[in-house]
Amino acid sequence: MDVVVGLDSGTTATKAVTAGVDGRVRDLVSVGYPLSVPAPGRAELDARQVADAAVSALAAVSAAARERGDRVVGVSLSAAMHGLVPMDDDGRPLGPVVTWADDRAAGFAEALRADGRAGGLHSRTGTPVHPMSPLLKLAAMRADDPDRLASVPRWGGVKELVVAALRGGPQVLDRSCASATGLYGIRTGAWDPQALDVAGVRAGQLGEVLPTTTVLPGLRPEVAAAAGLPPDTPLVLGASDGVLANLGIGAVRPEVAAVSLGTSGAMRVVVPEPTTDPAHRLFCYALTDDHWVVGGAVNNGGSVVRWAAQALAEGDGVSGEDADALDARLLEEAAAVPAGSAGLLCLPYLLGERAPWWRSGLRGAYVGLRREHRRGHLVRAAVEGVCQQLALVHDAFSATGLPVREVRATGGSVASTLWVRTLAATLDLPVRVADSPEGTGLGACLLGLHALGALPDLDAATALVGVSDPVEPDPATADLYRRMRPLVEQSTRALADVLTTLDALDDTPSQTPA
Repeated sequence: MDVVVGLDSGTTATKAVTAGVDGRVRDLVSVGYPLSVPAPGRAELDARQVADAAVSALAAVSAAARERGDRVVGVSLSAAMHGLVPMDDDGRPLGPVVTWADDRAAGFAEALRADGRAGGLHSRTGTPVHPMSPLLKLAAMRADDPDRLASVPRWGGVKELVVAALRGGPQVLDRSCASATGLYGIRTGAWDPQALDVAGVRAGQLGEVLPTTTVLPGLRPEVAAAAGLPPDTPLVLGASDGVLANLGIGAVRPEVAAVSLGTSGAMRVVVPEPTTDPAHRLFCYALTDDHWVVGGAVNNGGSVVRWAAQALAEGDGVSGEDADALDARLLEEAAAVPAGSAGLLCLPYLLGERAPWWRSGLRGAYVGLRREHRRGHLVRAAVEGVCQQLALVHDAFSATGLPVREVRATGGSVASTLWVRTLAATLDLPVRVADSPEGTGLGACLLGLHALGALPDLDAATALVGVSDPVEPDPATADLYRRMRPLVEQSTRALADVLTTLDALDDTPSQTPA
């Protein structure tokens, strides 16, 4: 079979998959690298490790394809959003990748909200004003080290880094990754002058923005040789990981939403043109010229159960039990607890939170804790709390005129029946689980096949991607969760200042989401 490689450069690993026009993942390779958290608020990657991992993953998956007799006809790129890396004119990194999880620019986000500029920036660029965005990272650097900001020849992200590693040439990036920087006008199709002014950079320090379906001819000779591919193998510029996850799960038609639920989570829908939420709860990033992805990401997903295993099960006779098995055991305990966790509410902001609040410094809390609550109640409340955050994103869709009738879900957490049933009831929507967990890599393959002319219509991905029969919401549980959701909003607003003040008082290094 002729296959395309989907190369997905993420926060802790680069994954490479192959797929053909049948939409089935045939090979999978993962090359990991460590996320460095050298001090509170910092979250960085070694840029050279990320670049080298892309070459290594491409070589390994190409070899696997050859072994099964497949022919690689192209390589399509996916990249983590919001990274920032200084580069020279040839695309070589001059420092680490500052990832989306880096929180050092939190003060600048609050300042932009206070002076009234945040709303306009969000509306024009589609990116929430939050320390994750390169806009805020650059603004913080402008204040701390303006000379370095001005002297760096090029500022880029993970996509520019990988493109330079694979083919070199002038610095380019796709419209999808550009639309996630906070610097790009999603309606003007150009770098936003006011955002550039806030960041303190010139348009010439940023890459040329091209459509996501752009086909770049050829690989570096040494990269082609390492991968066993012809030097003229087409390289499809591709898109960002979040929007490709929608494509890879077949959620590209109206009224079909994608939910990613792994360590963190997100809910996204595809619309035909740039769309922003007047209340600034949702992002808007490009997939193609006529496919734009609107949604919200939450920092906390399956990580809440892993936290419970570490915090609540230590010394409980589970020594030697692997982490996944322990998580499963706690979820069994939680499933035995009635919906609503006996009046216990969890604000699951263990790793801070993004949508719908976009407020740095939020931390977790239990509300309504009583003596009769046990570990199962705490775990179930945490699962319900995560799903309620996704339901708040869904509420923002409804308020923005974006109806949803079906959810397609992917990620490690949806292997759990409790997670899927809770998600269905909280959203009050049927949920179908994707057959393949590699939604982002598959999405890169499908976009590559489309760019190369083998898949004429992206909407055809809905039929190509396998999903389970729908899990329907339980009506009584859905009604209970609907009545509890305003309490989540009220509790968050009431406690936000307390939680952020506590966060500011604590200088203990915190774990950063992967």
